[in-house]
Amino acid sequence: MELGIGMFGDLSFDQTTGKYRDAGVKIREILEQVKAMDEVGIDVFAMGEHHRPDYAVSSPEMVLAAAASITKNIKLASGVTVLSSSEPVKVYEDFSTLDLISDGRAEIFVGRGSFIESFPLYGYSLNDYEQLFDEKLELLLKINSEENVSWSGKLRAQMQNQTVYPRAKNDGKLSIWRAVGGTPQSVLSAAQLGMPLVVAIIGGMPIQFKNLIEFYKQEYQKAGHDVSKMQIAIHSHTFVSDDQNVVDGYFNNYKSQMDRIGASRGWSPYTKMQYEGGRNKDGALFIGSPAEVADKIAYMKEIFGITRFIGHMDIGDPAHDIMMKSIELFGEKVKPIVQN
Repeated sequence: MELGIGMFGDLSFDQTTGKYRDAGVKIREILEQVKAMDEVGIDVFAMGEHHRPDYAVSSPEMVLAAAASITKNIKLASGVTVLSSSEPVKVYEDFSTLDLISDGRAEIFVGRGSFIESFPLYGYSLNDYEQLFDEKLELLLKINSEENVSWSGKLRAQMQNQTVYPRAKNDGKLSIWRAVGGTPQSVLSAAQLGMPLVVAIIGGMPIQFKNLIEFYKQEYQKAGHDVSKMQIAIHSHTFVSDDQNVVDGYFNNYKSQMDRIGASRGWSPYTKMQYEGGRNKDGALFIGSPAEVADKIAYMKEIFGITRFIGHMDIGDPAHDIMMKSIELFGEKVKPIVQN
């Protein structure tokens, strides 16, 4: 099973100055952190896309390209590319270029995204939310499999025998994963298309997703795809420390981000009880000592049969040195336990 780390590029807010932390500093820290991931043997790095003042990264492709130049082995993925408001030709071109720069390490996680700010920003209507994604996914998969593309849809101009370059290393084919939040229709679509699946499990109890993942497996097989090539990942909030004071203190980072997002979504303020509940064996937070985190990931492998775990590790913008230590422990202590 592969172990990866995901980030959104969270920016902390300074109540004194009324400003978010400098995005340039954050991005440079992320690159140093990805370099450390590569050095400790993390398998995958996934970089999120947001278009808000509290996140540093709106263009994962740019950050991943920079990371490609300072790493050797780690796979470099978007986590996620908000495909509904993206141009599939450009998405393929950007990631095939990244694939060539990194010598075949590029991946794309496509999803609708949990934020909608990119739609008005890029001139798309939320009334077309579902159809935009379906059409653009169809086109992206066609570009990925065919060098000469003919395609037509309702929301984008048709393509007639047009070519898209450069081509990625593996006969032009990139690894494209479908990222979902738990909608059965999205899971069904991924299974029928034979796409690898990433399930975001960021609240409640992971066991609640067992039926959904079993549904994917059944429909994948029913669609006639090779079961030996089936890949399933989960993406969950994660932080590792061998210092209980750091684990306890991370609550403040986590609460700050949950409350900031929750303010616009009608959520109640995040509590310490929720934090501790999420950290127990049945909860969705993979936050604790290396042994605690490793045990929970191994439990996920047991109940779901996952082939990859992505730990989302920068919620609330923890300090750079604490992040570096978390990455070190994830690679040097958690990974060997899970993979043995």
